[in-house]
Amino acid sequence: MSNTLHLQIEAVESGYEFLLAYAAQGRESDQGSEVRDTLMAMRDAAAGIDESMATGGGFAEIVADDARKSLAAINLVLAQDPISSELVDNLNVSIHLRALLTDLFLLSETLQP
Repeated sequence: MSNTLHLQIEAVESGYEFLLAYAAQGRESDQGSEVRDTLMAMRDAAAGIDESMATGGGFAEIVADDARKSLAAINLVLAQDPISSELVDNLNVSIHLRALLTDLFLLSETLQP
């Protein structure tokens, strides 16, 4: 697995863990938190995953499609002001983000030496 892809996968996975914790905080606003930065890192990673996988065929196309769908959901959340814990909780349960995470877990396991 390329180093870039590994970093993109890590950004999505660690970002999701952060979002789970943020959702549990019951915040009305993202002021004073790192949630926007985390979402932007996840957005950039999802865009990179989409770009690198889009022409791969087979499972790579599925990963790219799930990355595009997750990217749209992340962008929707980033467009909101403020970003509440409830909004992030709804993103966390999005089937699109969960599909991407599952894809990435599987991909990581198959690409390990």
